[in-house]
Amino acid sequence: MNKLQKGSKKLLNAWAFYDWANSVYTLTITSSIFPIFYSALFLSDEKIVNAFGLEFKSTALITFVTAFTFLVVAFTSPLLSGIADYVGNKKTFMKFFCYLGGAGCIGLYWFGIGSGEIYYSLLFYFMGLIGYWGSLVFYNSYLPDIAFPEQQDAISAKGFSMGYLGSVLLLLVNLAMVMFPEMFGFWDGEGGDLAKNAASVEAMRYSFVMVGLWWIGFSQYSFYILPKGVSTGHKVTKDVVFNGFKELKLVWGELIQNLRLKRYLLAFFVFSMAVQTIMLVAVYFGEEEIAWASENEKTIGLIGSILVIQIVAILGAILTSLSSSKFGNVKTLIVVNAIWMGLCFWGYFVETPIQFYITAGVVGLVMGGIQSLARSTYSKFLPETEDTTSFFSFYDVAEKIGIVIGMIIFGSIDQITGSMRNAFLCLFVFFLIGIILLFRVPKKGDLN
Repeated sequence: MNKLQKGSKKLLNAWAFYDWANSVYTLTITSSIFPIFYSALFLSDEKIVNAFGLEFKSTALITFVTAFTFLVVAFTSPLLSGIADYVGNKKTFMKFFCYLGGAGCIGLYWFGIGSGEIYYSLLFYFMGLIGYWGSLVFYNSYLPDIAFPEQQDAISAKGFSMGYLGSVLLLLVNLAMVMFPEMFGFWDGEGGDLAKNAASVEAMRYSFVMVGLWWIGFSQYSFYILPKGVSTGHKVTKDVVFNGFKELKLVWGELIQNLRLKRYLLAFFVFSMAVQTIMLVAVYFGEEEIAWASENEKTIGLIGSILVIQIVAILGAILTSLSSSKFGNVKTLIVVNAIWMGLCFWGYFVETPIQFYITAGVVGLVMGGIQSLARSTYSKFLPETEDTTSFFSFYDVAEKIGIVIGMIIFGSIDQITGSMRNAFLCLFVFFLIGIILLFRVPKKGDLN
């Protein structure tokens, strides 16, 4: 096919369509059905897993594996993006991570917690997570290649919208499979609730396969249209491999001389650590700590709360944007962090489903704005430079390392104390520190 020109509608839509393909991973695997499935594998209330020669609390183990995956992403993404830009084959890397992630999702069908199963099960989980975040590195890097600056906000928002619609559509289908297994051939109506629960778990396994196939299948359109990259004919050398890290070092050298940006990035590192951790463990908390009346109510309640968060997040993003335009970015971030801090304190006492629903609504309200506002604030504070890619690469690495630290701290407290509630109180402290650090970010007029 003929090469499409930068800014063409077909090229932009093909790029945005990858959001439709991959967003099903975050909603079904990260946020809703997999956490419910993982908990359902444990028949006793103790929920202990033996792995790597140690005894883990179930939620602590999955938290540690998630932290390790983000650590791998944090250190490999600058390396791989540097190589891809140098040799001009970013689509090859994007395909690799897409297929790796899709295969990991399909592999979750065989996920088990037995002594002989836990290792390949966690490997599939690792593959899905690293495939998703790894492909995003190259997906995001396409944006300045395919869109002009004045087009980027609109097409980025379109990608987000397409991802939201696609992921919710598949989740609703998967939810119907789980809630009504007899309608999809997973249950013959006999054996009572025990048999129905087993059929629902089997339906969850098939939902993971559907996510993998959806991700790989729909991404083909994007891969067909998107350019391979500007082929350079260069060979990969040792210097090229470590070029990404050299760029990060140069950015760090500029950051430490920019007081405003340095202080803001430190504040972001702390509060983002807490926000991302909550988003990754919220459903595990709801499954383990809330007093649901039945398994059926629990499944409907948890997935329903995720849908509530998704919908309310849109309103939250709009309100946060309006607030920042009137009161300023930093002041708005301080208020949003204060709400998050209150949520952590409140979360310690949440026990009933109605309390959990209320919490989910408020989380959606503040979740929808804090990430986009944090990124746009960072962008506004950048010095005059054409090399914004390196600055945002540094931002992404800082975010991922923050997730690693947050997840390790959360998992350790959960493992040691036996309760996720205590870990939420720890995150309360991080938001408090984040607020203090935001107050230290100087205004433009305060800089010499």
